[in-house]
Order: sequence, then C-alpha cells, then structure tokens
Amino acid sequence: MSDSMITDVAIIGSGVAGALVAAHLAERGFKVTILEAGEEVDRSAAVDRYWSAAIKVPECPYPPVPQAMHPVSDNLDFWYQQTGPDKFASTYIKTVGGTTWHWLGTALRFVPADFELRTRFGQGEDWPINYAALSPYYNRAEDELGVSGDGTSDLGSPRSAGYPMPAIPQTYLDKAFAAALQGSAYDVRSTPQARNSKDQSDRPACCGNASCIPVCPVQAKYDATVHVARAVKAGAVLLSKTNVVSLDASDDNRITAARFIRWNGSAGSLQARYFVLAAHAIESPRLLLNSATERLPKGVANSSDQVGRNLMDHPTQLSWALAEKPVYPYRGPLSTSGIENLRDGDFRRTRGAFRIEIGNDGWSWPTGAPITTAAELANQGLRGKDLDTALRQQTSRHVRLASLVEQLPDTGNRVTLDPEKRDVYGVPLPRLSYSIDTYVQAGLAAARVAHDEIFERLGVSEKQHSPLVQGAGHIIGTLRMGTNAGSSVIDGELRSHDHPNLFVSGSAVFPTSATANPTLTIAALALRLADTIASTARQ
Repeated sequence: MSDSMITDVAIIGSGVAGALVAAHLAERGFKVTILEAGEEVDRSAAVDRYWSAAIKVPECPYPPVPQAMHPVSDNLDFWYQQTGPDKFASTYIKTVGGTTWHWLGTALRFVPADFELRTRFGQGEDWPINYAALSPYYNRAEDELGVSGDGTSDLGSPRSAGYPMPAIPQTYLDKAFAAALQGSAYDVRSTPQARNSKDQSDRPACCGNASCIPVCPVQAKYDATVHVARAVKAGAVLLSKTNVVSLDASDDNRITAARFIRWNGSAGSLQARYFVLAAHAIESPRLLLNSATERLPKGVANSSDQVGRNLMDHPTQLSWALAEKPVYPYRGPLSTSGIENLRDGDFRRTRGAFRIEIGNDGWSWPTGAPITTAAELANQGLRGKDLDTALRQQTSRHVRLASLVEQLPDTGNRVTLDPEKRDVYGVPLPRLSYSIDTYVQAGLAAARVAHDEIFERLGVSEKQHSPLVQGAGHIIGTLRMGTNAGSSVIDGELRSHDHPNLFVSGSAVFPTSATANPTLTIAALALRLADTIASTARQ
C-alpha cells in the first residue's frame, strides 16, 4: 500500500454519518476512501464478550485498545480528561460501523419547533434549515435505515410518507402503562425504531434478544456496517485501523490531505477533492484542533474559535419502581414505547423539554438487575425453589422510566486538547469542560414530577429517582452549523466557512439538541450532504 494516495472524496469515520455519505457517493461513481481508526467487528465474538463481561456497560463487547482508544461508561475519566464542574457521561466507540453497534435503535424525527428554538422561545439558536427542508430526507433516512413504525401515530412531526415496515409490537409492559395512563396528560405511543419488524434487506426480523445495547446478535437492528458494505460493493476503499491525526490546508484554504498513522505504526497521507469529517462530536473537533499550524494557530476550520464549543447531550433523569402487579419486563427490545407529547410547548422558554422512554429492561440500567436481584435475595437466605419464586415475583414487577432532557448550547461546554496527556500517535487526549445549567435542571425536576405522576397511576412501591444525571449516549454540538461565520463552524450545507472542500457529517453539526435521539437526523443530514457534494462536483 502506497503511503500517498489520491481519491475524490475522503471520509473520516465509518459510523452512520460517514457510511451513508460514502455509499451514496460511491454508487454515483465517485472514488471514495473511508478512513476508520478502529477495526472490523466480529459479531459472534462481540456477543461472547458481552455475555462473559462482569460489568455489562455499552462498550464491553468493544474494548478499547491502545491504537483505538475510546471512553467507557464505568470510568468517565479513562479517556476523557474531565475538568468539570459536571461529568460528561456519554461515550462512543471506534470500530467499522461506529457507535451504531451499541445504539438503542430509536429513530425519532425532530419536531418543527426544534429548528427554531431562538425564534419561538428566545432560547438557544435557530438552525439554518427548517423541518420542511429536512422532511424529504427524513423519509429517505427511514428507508435507508429500515425503520419500523406506526404511520398513523402522531408524534409531533408531520409526515408525507409511511414507515418502510410495520411497528415493532408493543410489549405487555407498554400496554400496562398505556392502560394506566389513559385519559392523562401522558400519551403512550409506539416508538419508531431502526430494527426489522420483518425479514428485510438480507437481515432477519427482531427476535427479542433484549441486548440491543450493546449488541444485536442477529443484526435485526441497523448498524452502519450495512452502508459500509454498500459503499465497498460500489467501489469505495475502506482503510480500517487507520487513525487520521491531522489535516493539511493550502494557502488558498483548501484541505489538501489527511495525514494518518496505521495500527502498525506506518504513516501516510490521502489527498482528495473533498473531505468529509464524520468522526463523532468529540474526535472531530479533536482532529481539527490538532491540525493547528503557524498559519492556522487555532486549528483547521476554526477562525470563529467555535471548534469544540457547545458540547451537549440529553441529560437523563432515571427513575425506577416496583409495580403492584406483574408487567413482565426483560423481554424484547430494550424500549418499544415512549411518551412523546411533552417535547414541545411554551414551557421551553424557561426549562428543557423532554421525552420519556419506557424501559423493557426492568432495573438493569439503574441496579444491574436481574443479576443483582438474585444476589440480594440469596443474601437474605433464600435458596432453591424459594429463591426462584421470589426472583420471579420481584423481577416481573420491575419498571423504569428515563426522561431525556434537551440541553442548550453553551460555549463554555467544550472539547479542547489536553496540554499533557497524549495517545500512542502523539495526539493530545480530549479535554472536556462541561456543566449542566438551570435550564436542564428545571427540565430534570419536571421529569421527576412526571415520573411520580405516572408511577402513581400505574401503582408502585419502592420508587426511586437517580440522584445522578445520566448520559443518554448522545454527543451533540462542537462543530455547529449556522449562517454567521463568526459564531459557527459550518454553513447550512455542512460546508466549512473556512475551507470550501471540507464538510462535516454527524451530530457535531447540531446547533441545538432538541429531545429526539439524534441518529435519524444525522442520517437525514448525511443523505442531504451526499446530494450537496454530488451537486458541487457537477458544477
């Protein structure tokens, strides 16, 4: 392999943001090269690692290695250099296919107001595009990812097409919540999900393995290796185990090359007409900042000093309780229903909106149940049939709710380069400054009130609210889009204000977080970006 290569489009990162762009450009005849820091995943080996892991965090099937280090949920200081005042609690992995390997699969659209938060509520920022502009790409994204959903259900996002597959059936637990909440302010709806409800695209229907996070054993749940494979089939080149360490910019401000180091220590560069940065919202700004030169002392694409700023998540209120009657959790996808009618309203002037996820996974997230439940009962002296009976009686009544709260952009919440610690390639580790403001805190408080009201209607005991704010696994912001080059990094077409041939794909570009899980919007923007690059090339 030559140490100096040339391509039409260089795509850095092979998660959903990069893989969709790669597949669609390769299928249009572009010479595409994908650079991925991680390696390909053997699904069966990942499943085995998950089952044998003592601590079943999302990253356990994909352990970090020195050549592809990433954060882990059970030690938030392992990779992130956290400076506070709060801990940033969401993570990612470096593999071919990216973090879609351990995502939940929730595929919600934003609601129209999410694109106009400043105009409508005087908070945050407006997006440079609106819902109408993205709506046809949402349709396409649902087709590309294979979303199962109920097209008759009003989730607050106007639709012009149905879902490609019928909804995943609601669980007995979902129906128990729906019955208890009938006539209340809380509307239980089936959650659209990027998992097959029927055999489709050479992938089987979901068979309810209940391990969506961290790995679907049968690939019923979408992951980005689907589009990586499509890209390669169309002629794209995949360079795995290839870590991009910097970008070169010419005097006329075009990006000319991506410099990389392979796992074996060899180095090289890739020249291209167009570059797409799709390495997630921590690694993407880290790369741009590490590309600083004497001419560009703040780094590439950073004349606005906005690279790395406005880091967001969906800070999550986790609550759990013991239902009066069995609701039979621990079956099927980890969540199949939610409460979506709390995502918009005039209250957004003073507090964050939220969506409520109804969990099918019992107390596994907050306590590690049912394994910990068995240990607790055994410690009480129960054995044999008595232990089995008690375990069944208790675990059948486990319920949990999680409210994902929108977070406003804050320039002080940011990714920078650590001044001392470096990875094996000599690149500084990501240094995070992060705080949860009063807007989020008010949203979390409102979520606790909602959880109390829902639990009361359901009928529960042993109710608990987590005192710790959880991460949703959604890393948002850091390279936001905008019309003003002085307060954003890219424009509405996802093109760098500073470099006409550099584009960004992924949740890093979001000006605000909204409440929806971000992947479907990432996918819609990626499809739009593929059209933009193809159109630019024709011109």
